Amino acid sequence: MLRSLARRIEAATVEANELETEILGHVRALAPQLLDEPGIGPIVAAQLLVAWSHQGRVRSEAAFARLAGVAPIPASSGKTIRHRLSRGGDRQLNRALHTVILHRRHHDPATKDYIARRVAEGKTQREAVRLLKRYLARHLYRLLQNQEPLMT
Repeated sequence: MLRSLARRIEAATVEANELETEILGHVRALAPQLLDEPGIGPIVAAQLLVAWSHQGRVRSEAAFARLAGVAPIPASSGKTIRHRLSRGGDRQLNRALHTVILHRRHHDPATKDYIARRVAEGKTQREAVRLLKRYLARHLYRLLQNQEPLMT
């Protein structure tokens, strides 16, 4: 039984690698500049492309942030003024942004410095990540919006 299970796992791993290679080819053809961004691999880039769809679908950076579920929503109470992330939007796109932020938090010195600066200002780690997600969504929207149109 264990050998059978190991063979199935090995076959699934080979198939997953083949599919990721195919996705990488498609992403390189559609938006190669995404792969130059730190923390964005073929799977995350494909998810971004699927959510973005085509030029003109999403009107603005704010609309893309709303779609991704990273638009700030006021959550103030009394004298405390703060925001939280929306729980709506495309949850898979939000997960893709979260994956990029996780990678950058551990490997990108600029991201580490940004979080440290925000925490020193009195923000929590969670609020700093919320700000990073919003910034990342804006940056990726501009990147996708300014890409060269594909030839049909």
